[in-house]
Amino acid sequence: MAIPVLMPKQGQSVESCLIIKWNKKVGDKVKAEEPICEVETDKAVFEVEAPEAGTILKIFYKEGDDVPVLNTIAIIGQSGEEIDHLIPQKTVSVSKEEYVEKQKAITPDESVKKIKPSFGDGLISISPLARRFAEKKGIDFSQLIGSGPGGRIIKRDVEKALSEGEPLIPSTVSKKFFGPVKEIPTEGVRKIISERMLTSLQSTAQLTLNTSVDASNLLACRKSLKSNPQMKGLSKININDFLLYIVANILPKFKNMNAHFLKDKILEFEHVHLGFAVDSPRGLMVPIIHNAHLLSLKEISQEARRLNTACQEETILPDELTGGTFTVTNLGTMGIESFTPVLNVPQVAILGICSISLKPIMKDNEIEFIPHMGLSLTFDHRAVDGAPAAKFLQELNTVIANFDLTQVKLQ
Repeated sequence: MAIPVLMPKQGQSVESCLIIKWNKKVGDKVKAEEPICEVETDKAVFEVEAPEAGTILKIFYKEGDDVPVLNTIAIIGQSGEEIDHLIPQKTVSVSKEEYVEKQKAITPDESVKKIKPSFGDGLISISPLARRFAEKKGIDFSQLIGSGPGGRIIKRDVEKALSEGEPLIPSTVSKKFFGPVKEIPTEGVRKIISERMLTSLQSTAQLTLNTSVDASNLLACRKSLKSNPQMKGLSKININDFLLYIVANILPKFKNMNAHFLKDKILEFEHVHLGFAVDSPRGLMVPIIHNAHLLSLKEISQEARRLNTACQEETILPDELTGGTFTVTNLGTMGIESFTPVLNVPQVAILGICSISLKPIMKDNEIEFIPHMGLSLTFDHRAVDGAPAAKFLQELNTVIANFDLTQVKLQ
């Protein structure tokens, strides 16, 4: 009996997936649970498996197509079997090649009918699925009126605009370059990152406070764990693990920093779900250590290492990249002395960890060079004022400067 293969739903926030590779073609035989294609969300790459053994009778989408979740992407059955009842009534699929040809056929003066934009706090309110569909079709969605909740632009609004006029195609880039140039399409994770960074900066009132803290005790504790054979399982703990542990245990005292800003309300969280930035082969990722405030130093270190490895190996799950309440980003290992972290909205704060360097300090009328670590705290001034943010940074400074393993939950 023929059965459909559906685009699986990966996490609560995923609306569609991009097919990046078909492992099978029509007519190929497959085994149950054998991967038939690879797909990509804005967070991860994963394989779609055959629900049962059989033959690929039909494939509805090509590589590069963005497919809504739970849509039928293929049919598996026996050769010659009737499948008309399983064929979707409509599949929306435009390849890159078809889109390029569409661009060539349209003159620069042609565009869609101008419609009043729909804005919310200066930003266009549009669903991720509608945004991707509009960009794929060349629609300028800033000119659309949304029919969704609160005036949000949804996919049917884009489809309506498409039926009323030709797509609005962006102007082509000048080809007068000085020497060879490599053209890299802005798509996949790179496109998601660019959109989120721009949205973060456009939709929030970001302010960054910079300070430095005496890192002598932190370095001494790291050296102690590394050289002590009795500290089983703790020798691999690094400075970043210490900082994740410290932040996780301070945030419950500063719930205004462990929060989300949602336009008309602020959500302050009792539990700490701590995100940390990872430079992965697919770009910036922020995996989440859930309930970090309940974990020991060793547990935080192990979970951070596991999530980092999953990001590097592209096996991270979508749900492991969602639900953060505060983020830490560390550029100190690259020698960065100070920087301005960008908020991971709707979170109200993000902490930047900078490099450790010697700083001249006056003690007893003499100058001593003490290792200091830079800290950069970016916060949303709509949700948190400068003084409370400074108090959080001050508390963090005090705990780091006086860090003592005897007061830490190690195991």
